[in-house]
Amino acid sequence: MTLAYWCIFIAMLLPWITAFYARKIGGFIADDNHRPRAFLARAYDKAARADAAQQNGYEIFAPFAAAVIIAQATGKAAQFTINYWSVLFILSRLGYLYCYIKDKPFARSCIWGVGVVCIISLYIASI
Repeated sequence: MTLAYWCIFIAMLLPWITAFYARKIGGFIADDNHRPRAFLARAYDKAARADAAQQNGYEIFAPFAAAVIIAQATGKAAQFTINYWSVLFILSRLGYLYCYIKDKPFARSCIWGVGVVCIISLYIASI
């Protein structure tokens, strides 16, 4: 399995880790498991921002995974190039999560843009 495929796996896990963190810092208890989305809807501060970051992780996962798979499948991009943009995407997601939870909106938006550039670059590499 290539490094880029491992990055897809990591990108899949990041929203789950973020959701766990949102629940942990939000004070999630066993009874909240009856309505976990209602619990997160009442969350505030870091817990609410972590939940929003989780949702963004789900939104950006499909375009990233598709870009990696297409770049691999076409065979037109060098493996190094695919790996480079994939790793940079994961690093951008980690920075994005940090900035979102720490309430740094400008930095968060800039880092989100880096992630989008990574995805677009993977598509361009497969042409």
